[in-house]
Amino acid sequence: MKTSDFDYNLPENLIAQNPTDKRDMSRLMHVQVKEGGFSHYHFSEIVDLLKPNDVLVLNNTKVIPARLYGMKEITHAKVELLILKLDGIYAECMVKKAKVVKIGTRILFQHPDLVAECVEVLDEGLRRFKFTSQRPILEMLYEVGTMPLPPYIKHSTTTMDRYQTVYAKKEGSSAAPTAGLHFTPELIEKLKEKGITFVELTLHIGLGTFKPVEVEDVSMHKMHSETYYISEESAKILSKAKENQQRIIAVGTTSARTLESVMQKHGKIVKDEGDTNIFITPGYKFKAIDGLITNFHLPKSTLMMMVTALGGYDLLMSAYKEAVSLQYRFFSFGDSMFIDLG
Repeated sequence: MKTSDFDYNLPENLIAQNPTDKRDMSRLMHVQVKEGGFSHYHFSEIVDLLKPNDVLVLNNTKVIPARLYGMKEITHAKVELLILKLDGIYAECMVKKAKVVKIGTRILFQHPDLVAECVEVLDEGLRRFKFTSQRPILEMLYEVGTMPLPPYIKHSTTTMDRYQTVYAKKEGSSAAPTAGLHFTPELIEKLKEKGITFVELTLHIGLGTFKPVEVEDVSMHKMHSETYYISEESAKILSKAKENQQRIIAVGTTSARTLESVMQKHGKIVKDEGDTNIFITPGYKFKAIDGLITNFHLPKSTLMMMVTALGGYDLLMSAYKEAVSLQYRFFSFGDSMFIDLG
């Protein structure tokens, strides 16, 4: 497989800079895999497309103010950090102009009580920092950090709460699980009234999800690991759903990757936590999910590879071509797709 196989033509004006006024009024493309076709709705109509007894799996990760602007202690040169993984006082960060940050480099921030020292040089512009502060590091991020909107969102006027799902709980993500941005509390209640079960898990989104593919040979791409957690309660519901042949629909690629990782590791869905670097490409046999609610993804991305693996390469590439022709809105604040395996 070549990375260029997953390219498509996307006019820049279709990259959504702001969300819709109401979360569930985004458009929805229903991709019917068995029939080999697609139809068009608004997201609020997902109620009519899901079946009673379906199980929707949500990623309840919460985006933290993971982008930090500081300066080197000695030279006062500006430094930009993006926290990808936060573990107590240590953080793995992507650093702009990383070559100037070496082991021992100390970074100062707007708040004098927060200092970061580089303790490890990693590959691909990544660095590991030790943060020091009199207060909890996460608390300090809310004072000095900013919300890490993706680089293709260049002139958004939205409030930062619209870059969180309404069910976000577990802090630690450097990007939003954007498929979930379309849900409202009212829509969730309507779905529950129809007999649909909601299950939560956590995957903190980092470089594994959004790192671009920079090699033409797909097999040479290195997926970075991301931390996940599935509770015993969620695992029991999902395991029972499998036994009863209920459909498990992942809301977002991160939910799907978590479930597939656990199935690959244990052969069934169980309580589990750890790191996953699962890389799903065409030819992969899905073991956990029966459908996926997702957004429209960047050309040549690992997420494009994953959705074509689920829905079929030809059908999904046709669906994307159709979405462009119908002026769908793309990426984080854009419209949605339901890949329905039937």
